[in-house]
Amino acid sequence: MSPPPPPPLGRSRKKAAQGFDAALDDAELVAARAALAQGRWTEVRALLADTGDDWDRRGHRFDVLGRESTTAAWARDWRITEPESADAVVLLAFAAVHRALRGKGRSEKARAACREAAALVPADPSPWLALLLLERSLGHEEDVVRLFDEVRHRHPEHHHAHHLMAARLAERRPGAGQDPLHEVYDFASWAAEQAPDHSPLAVLPVIAHTERYRVLATAGSENRDPVASGHWATRRARQVMKTSFDWWLEWEMPHEPTHPRSFVDLNFLAHATFCEGRAAEAAALFHRIGRYATEVPWSYPDRDPHQAYSAARGAALGTA
Repeated sequence: MSPPPPPPLGRSRKKAAQGFDAALDDAELVAARAALAQGRWTEVRALLADTGDDWDRRGHRFDVLGRESTTAAWARDWRITEPESADAVVLLAFAAVHRALRGKGRSEKARAACREAAALVPADPSPWLALLLLERSLGHEEDVVRLFDEVRHRHPEHHHAHHLMAARLAERRPGAGQDPLHEVYDFASWAAEQAPDHSPLAVLPVIAHTERYRVLATAGSENRDPVASGHWATRRARQVMKTSFDWWLEWEMPHEPTHPRSFVDLNFLAHATFCEGRAAEAAALFHRIGRYATEVPWSYPDRDPHQAYSAARGAALGTA
């Protein structure tokens, strides 16, 4: 695989080197994003056409592209030039959602853009994912549940949608403390059981446990140092971690194409095993992660993710 291209004009090389890149290991996405930042939207058109109905990869690519501040302008140019392009409309919807989430655009405008995109591509879960991203932060819980169902109806194993749902459910009843019967755990267990053996949703119970830690630590009922909190020391937590790590050992295929968001799962799993005190397992995961660290969950509850990740990696690998 060729290395990603240099940062586009106007993007600091230092910032790019130090930042967490949501594109992860998708070199084709990195190249198309750089081209789009310079106004060359034809590369994005080709990338999305090649993605086809790989719904997880399609949603991942739209989401990453939609985060860029210049995407809306170039996507509008694309739509004007090719008014029949549904991909241009979906990309505009994601750009509108991210603008709204940054407080730079109106949420109603973003909702309308998503609904327009959904009407154009009724089988595609991506416009519904964009709406779910928006409502997960700004909407009522009934809206989040409804949108999750819309995504899942079109792609039952949608990775990003399940993560968003787990994060929102974890925020229920923050005062309940360490409740092993909390609904986020039931949701994650159900989703993992429903998924095929190879599905990365097997790791969802770890994501649920970590999202619940975020909520409890923010509420003040857990130590804000995740290692010192004991959140990963319960019998249930240890079983969840062991099951997920064993799944990774069985299904990890480092020389084959990976799930587009596999490094999200690897970071959650490395974080959990490190917090549990399983240094050898954490070290194996850190080796696999390489340079594809993610901001979440290392930032939980309000930590500097660079420092937290570097410290954990150094401790696990014995280089601290």
